[in-house]
Amino acid sequence: MAHDHHHAHGDHSTSKIRIAFFINLGFSVIELIGGLYTSSVAILSDALHDLGDSMSLGVSWYFQKVARKGRDKEFSYGYRRFSVLGAVINSLVLVVGSILILTEAIPRLFDPTTPDAQGMIYLAIGGILANGLAAYKLHGGHSLNERAVYLHLLEDVLGWVATLIAALIMLYQDWPIVDSLLAIFISLFILFNVYKNLKKALKIILQGTPEEINPKRIDELLRAIPKVISTHDCHIWSMDGQYHILSIHLVVEKYNELQELSEIKQKAKDLLKKEHIDHATIEFETEDEKCDPC
Repeated sequence: MAHDHHHAHGDHSTSKIRIAFFINLGFSVIELIGGLYTSSVAILSDALHDLGDSMSLGVSWYFQKVARKGRDKEFSYGYRRFSVLGAVINSLVLVVGSILILTEAIPRLFDPTTPDAQGMIYLAIGGILANGLAAYKLHGGHSLNERAVYLHLLEDVLGWVATLIAALIMLYQDWPIVDSLLAIFISLFILFNVYKNLKKALKIILQGTPEEINPKRIDELLRAIPKVISTHDCHIWSMDGQYHILSIHLVVEKYNELQELSEIKQKAKDLLKKEHIDHATIEFETEDEKCDPC
């Protein structure tokens, strides 16, 4: 029954991300056409942002399904790491697009082009509704993936609110520079978030220790188990930022029965689960045993 519940929840999560993907992608196309029609670089920069979000949603949707395949002979750890590859690809697309927008927006600061403020208002209202609906579909999601996408879409809604305010200002004031300033702000905001995402993705690819895990605390917890003398050769890494893996050597007292070692291993794994370690490989050694650490 537990497996059926997990499978049903996985289907529900996939369905919600799929709906959000089509909403976001459909409006991104409308927004791109609208940005060209209104000559607004702010709209075009947000169209790029939404297109990047659509790609992220598409990748999330695809890998939400792929992850259920589990491990096989080609990928013994499963397919989780592919989502990190997707994040890197999405980030690079956003970097290139943001630089292109900046090369268009910065010169307009000195030679501003008056955009169609009324058209921008219509698109901004549409953006608030479309992104708001997509965010609503993912509100209350249980997985970290759903929550991350929800927060991203919520940021989009706030960006559209800013675009609406800028369009209203230009409707009543001849300040076309506002459009270029907003485009630059949105592009820099995207690049800042892309930097953070790339930093996390590259740390995962390079098998860095997850930020939320403290190796010193793990050492202390494991050494507190009866008959465990010390620990060493500890390696901690993450598959996708959510599923964490550990391998470690435990030095134990001599002449332990197999049953005792089994009990120590189970206690260790129970403690590690509470520290967000999803998969642990534990090797036992005695004090005088020679170890060749990796």
